Amino acid sequence: MTDGPDETGGRVVVDGRPIEFRAADSLAIAILREGEVPGRGGTLCLAGDCGNCLAEVDGVAYVRTCQVPARPGTVVVRHPAEGKPLLPTLDHADLTRSPAGSEIPVRRVEVDVAVIGGGSSGRGEAQAADAAGSDTFVLDADEGIEVVGIYPGPSIVAREPGGMLHVQADEIVVATGSSEVQPICPGSELAGIVTADAAARLHAAGVPLGRAVAVGVPPNGVPCTTVDGRLVRFDGDEHGRVSAVVTTAPDATEVTTPCDTAIVGLGRAPRDLLARMIRDQAVRVVGSAAMDHPLPAAASEGVICPCMGTTVDDLVAAWDAGYTEVELLKRASWAGLGPCQGGACLPHVRAWIGSRTGSVPDPFTARPASRQITLAEAAADVTIDAFRRTPLHDEHLALGARMDRFGGWWRPWHYGDPVAEYWAVREGASIGDVSTLGKLVVSGPDVVEALERIYPCHVADIKPGRSRYALLLNERGHVMDDGMILRDAETRFTLTFTSGGAANAEMWLRDWIETWGLRVHVMDRTMSLAAINVTGPLAKTLLARLGLPEAPRFLGHVRTDIAGVPCHVMRLSFTGEAAFELHHPLDGSVTLWRALLDRGEDLGIRPHGLQALFGLRLEKGHVIVGMDTELDTTPRRLGMDWAVRMDKSAFIGRASLERTAKLPESRRWMGFTMDGPAPTEGSPIRSVEDGEIVGNVTGSWTSPLLDKALMLGWQRRAPFAERVEIDGREAVVTPTPFYDPEGARARA
Repeated sequence: MTDGPDETGGRVVVDGRPIEFRAADSLAIAILREGEVPGRGGTLCLAGDCGNCLAEVDGVAYVRTCQVPARPGTVVVRHPAEGKPLLPTLDHADLTRSPAGSEIPVRRVEVDVAVIGGGSSGRGEAQAADAAGSDTFVLDADEGIEVVGIYPGPSIVAREPGGMLHVQADEIVVATGSSEVQPICPGSELAGIVTADAAARLHAAGVPLGRAVAVGVPPNGVPCTTVDGRLVRFDGDEHGRVSAVVTTAPDATEVTTPCDTAIVGLGRAPRDLLARMIRDQAVRVVGSAAMDHPLPAAASEGVICPCMGTTVDDLVAAWDAGYTEVELLKRASWAGLGPCQGGACLPHVRAWIGSRTGSVPDPFTARPASRQITLAEAAADVTIDAFRRTPLHDEHLALGARMDRFGGWWRPWHYGDPVAEYWAVREGASIGDVSTLGKLVVSGPDVVEALERIYPCHVADIKPGRSRYALLLNERGHVMDDGMILRDAETRFTLTFTSGGAANAEMWLRDWIETWGLRVHVMDRTMSLAAINVTGPLAKTLLARLGLPEAPRFLGHVRTDIAGVPCHVMRLSFTGEAAFELHHPLDGSVTLWRALLDRGEDLGIRPHGLQALFGLRLEKGHVIVGMDTELDTTPRRLGMDWAVRMDKSAFIGRASLERTAKLPESRRWMGFTMDGPAPTEGSPIRSVEDGEIVGNVTGSWTSPLLDKALMLGWQRRAPFAERVEIDGREAVVTPTPFYDPEGARARA
């Protein structure tokens, strides 16, 4: 016997053992020809509608082996009888190199009409569309095109031989036909049970069926014994294979008919999984996929969802717990959550609900994908960097920056010497790329009213040219974000937010403005404006050289040209020193950056990265939302009651803050100091009394100026201790800011 594709086709490897296949065999049929089962048992349809032939094929799990042609050398590992396929075991080398794999091509097609299904209904629709002059495309599973899903557009994603297929269509016609109803009764999970169509396929392929017994409508041309009466159960042998079909005779007595193969012809159901993915007028369902086929009788016992192992008893338990709507019952019992998404169990689940309520529910919504695809197939021909780059990205690299990801952006962590960067800020001048900040412009006749309702601080008394720090709270009074409110004119403001919170903040503002029906226009400038922070005692000297002879006072802002680049100059400070954010158009960012470095050379200027910035901010005790805060952090827990004006009649979160103000506080964010090097961020904070964990460190820094370890973190057990243990050493609770508590240097 040879390994090549002769009349036997060749050999595949199943669970480590080679087996022969014939030309035109699918993997499932090749395995069945050997007298084994391709999956873990249960009724086989061999049409891709159930999950009973799933296996790992060439390293990819959840593959329908009935849909994959047998090819020489294909490696099949059947899923375990219980549980999920095992994850591959990775060694260190696997973790340090990119996974191997060939590039997956994508073919893109744009048509007037896309028809899914190459049967009589599908071909008829295609011919009619062609006759009407439409550009038509047929996706036929028999030609190897497996449709994965239908998406808004409408568009189709499919797998085809050699790659992926993306189809954009003005109209999609679903002509996927019907599937066979599977039996639900005791023993239906046994191997050796096949549907009538599957029996016909096996017979045509020359697979011996042995003593075949048919229940219901028998398949044409397949030798079998037909039994009458209602199906009661299947009996099995010690190997988990069906050994007999048990039915009821007219006198209600049970009749047991021994068999090697049980064939079931119990009716059909619409193959409408794709149609249930999207509700769109541009998607039509035709043929038997659109027919209202009779539902099977409601099952009283047995495994109702073969994919998930859900039994009728599981449905009863979920129903009795109150999950009586089909979508909720599905989630509570897991019926229909498996790979076939109800292809086998949905008719039975609907019939079971109908027997209890007298009304049959509509099928539940399906979610792509209808076929399991790999991440490589899903991402084929698409390159998405989930982390954005600022216009200064290449400038950072040219300066030797070590880049890292933070807040959804690539940002410089340091430029080789974070301590030198720190001293440049404290003693001279430094620049930092803050283009990542969220930037919104809000304007309109109702803008002041909108901002007063949204923010917990006063807004109306901010004068044009002035700004105010502000927290953004949700309805529970929890801190969502923070930033600046800058007034440009009577009815125009600029708002800034954190790098990671910008998108959510924009959504939050838009939703509330729309809900209140206020006349406010919101424009997101995050991606159209860059920003450079110029900070340090010599920052004003540097800016005077480049076009800002009179710097705005603290919390002021002006618009002027710096080095020939139009800038919105904002005077604020996150570093504790005098600082100016220069917000400007993207196309001027490189010019501005280079001019600042050039004209500041004699001032000892150097750029600073996040590592130095985090140390600078920690010395000032400034909060970083998302790093220091939790989902339920309130201003009070942060020690930031000063940022909330309860004398305002209304703002988002006010009622919650008023209610919780009466409760004792059990958590507090605070500062700590200790001798020696700073512990790792995230380190547990322990009680010196009993060693129990009472909190954690959210920020730590060995201060070059103060020559000690500074930390910010949480104590979560009242009364709050004055001394705690961190990293096996004693730390002392210390008021913040650690550096320049009067804020004189930022205002200088």
